[in-house]
Amino acid sequence: MFMPGHFVRRAEFYHQLAQITAAGLGLIGALEQVERNPPGKAYRGPIRQVLRSLAAGSTFAEALRATPNWLPEFDISLIDAGEQSGRLDASMRLLAGYYTERGRMARQMIGDLAYPVFLLHFAVFILPFPQLFLTGDFVAYFVRTAGILLPCYAACAIIIYLSQNRHGEGWRRWLERILHPIPVLGTARRYLAVARLSAALEALLSAGINIFEAWPMAAAASGSPSLTRIVGAWPEHLRSGKTPAELVNESSWFPEIFASQYAVGEASGKLEENLKRVETYFREEGTRKLHALSQWTPRLVYLLVVMMVAYRIVHFWMGYFGQMREVGGF
Repeated sequence: MFMPGHFVRRAEFYHQLAQITAAGLGLIGALEQVERNPPGKAYRGPIRQVLRSLAAGSTFAEALRATPNWLPEFDISLIDAGEQSGRLDASMRLLAGYYTERGRMARQMIGDLAYPVFLLHFAVFILPFPQLFLTGDFVAYFVRTAGILLPCYAACAIIIYLSQNRHGEGWRRWLERILHPIPVLGTARRYLAVARLSAALEALLSAGINIFEAWPMAAAASGSPSLTRIVGAWPEHLRSGKTPAELVNESSWFPEIFASQYAVGEASGKLEENLKRVETYFREEGTRKLHALSQWTPRLVYLLVVMMVAYRIVHFWMGYFGQMREVGGF
């Protein structure tokens, strides 16, 4: 998934399910209705397979996992948490909002990148043209243009491949480790993971799920492999008498605001209320940082393209004047 249309269709799928299930129709009936009017033709086949699994007695999360190469593990984990807590419609609304926002940012970034990309191609094809006009050497012209564009295309293809959300947990953990130190992007990803953790944890606790069972499920729903690994090491400490608030404070992964609010909520008995407040804060802050990134990335690309064009122009004229001096005997 990369193009805005993919995100929009995924958001519409979850939005339809959230509306229909919230209206009181059962999950199977909701899926059958979405199958008749899907957000895209490619959704009909997977929905039919999910319906067959549900008819065989599987849970919704199990049916989704049995449908290969359709939904990422992050979506399924969040749906599993919603299903366990009896608030499946809330999980659907959260996913619909998540993909709507990703689609909006992807559309904005692609639109803002259009001019720098055009300028890059224009410069690559125009700057070597005088030499082609003088020599008629099309091979050299092709080498000069393709030598710049092909590495750019390859880099874009690698970035798109790395951004896919269907890789295994080991791959996602490695990618998270690479992206974490990047300013703005790393913080935004962590904030959004904390927001999803808070939302899932609040839903599970409100449904009466034991907190020791709720934490691993909420960590999986956060979409962060690092957090899943951290929480997976907690059972031994919990059995020794430590509380989740103490473990949160001891871990450097959790932001200070989350750790303090969780500790206050655990001590006051208002943990669900604090988790709602924390989820709103980190969702808004993470989204704001991603918006800033989507606005500034095209500007940086534009600046790099302008600098490259300026370098090529200066290089061309320096070579031209150098030839003139040689011809004039200077």
